[in-house]
Amino acid sequence: MKCPVCGDDCVSDAFEIINSMETIFAPCPRCRGRRLDKKIPPPEYIPPPPCICGKRFIDDVFAHIYRIGQDEGEITGTEPLKEVGTPLIHPGMVLNEAPYLPPRTLVLLTDLFSEKTAERIVAEIPEVRGVVLDNHITPGLADPDTMELPDTHTLLAGCDVRANIFTTQVGPIVIYKQTSMMHIEFPRPVNPKILTVDRQVFTKKPKTFVDACCGPGTLGIVAARLGVPHIILNDAWYAAAFWTAFNLKVNHAYLGIDDVEIRESYQAMAEHAVRREPHLVATTRGGIAVEVYQGDYRLLTPHIPQKDVLTVIDFFDKASREMVEEVITRWKADNKGDVFIP
Repeated sequence: MKCPVCGDDCVSDAFEIINSMETIFAPCPRCRGRRLDKKIPPPEYIPPPPCICGKRFIDDVFAHIYRIGQDEGEITGTEPLKEVGTPLIHPGMVLNEAPYLPPRTLVLLTDLFSEKTAERIVAEIPEVRGVVLDNHITPGLADPDTMELPDTHTLLAGCDVRANIFTTQVGPIVIYKQTSMMHIEFPRPVNPKILTVDRQVFTKKPKTFVDACCGPGTLGIVAARLGVPHIILNDAWYAAAFWTAFNLKVNHAYLGIDDVEIRESYQAMAEHAVRREPHLVATTRGGIAVEVYQGDYRLLTPHIPQKDVLTVIDFFDKASREMVEEVITRWKADNKGDVFIP
């Protein structure tokens, strides 16, 4: 599949990714890796090249990144190895052991490196897929009330599109997103939000499931995987709405979808980065019916059926109980069916 960010064939459908889970980060019999203490600078050694199988232990990859940073004068040699940045593997999954990385399976989130150094890292280290400047914000939280562009990280070099694998009661799903544009999630052995969707769908048995603030579409796609026949997904931020539609395409075989029509390109959607009035982004054909909108979830009412509806509203800031109650009360006043916040 063509990547909407870099244009290369660096994205795969869910079937291919899920089938690779057991082996993609496992070493071959010839692999050798040096475990390093991340709290101190790496020792003076030349990181080995990848094994004949094409993989290399993640600590050796980080030591290689560290050496390039030193060579470029952006690391003094006194910083601990962990200061290089946060490793985001592709695909993200729950691992019991540190990974041996194949080519182009690491996105580095860092605040140390310039664009020049990032380009060198991508060019010289085969495991690195992309380098993202950590702006120390939570990216992609759009507010349709202000229509202001949300904060984002900055892609310095390469491609920062990566997938996570999440488990459900009926099998895994694969969720892609662009790292610099959306908040980062880490797969866990038990995901409370997904468990809540499992429980709610099993109990309520809705005919329509609404994921009102969908991000990359995770919870709505979980509901689709559980067999809900009609799914409505929505987010005000263009990157979230686009990747939701893209993830329907990625998971189509597991969802019983024949085709996904994405009505605009990623680049075209960026011209209207935050929308207030819900705008139809994508629809599906065959199997379950899905619509993806970009807009203010509070204006979705005309697009929602009048019965057998279950809605999840997974907005980012749930710290205020009063705000949560206000959201639920307002939604119930405007829409039929049940609603929950995971």
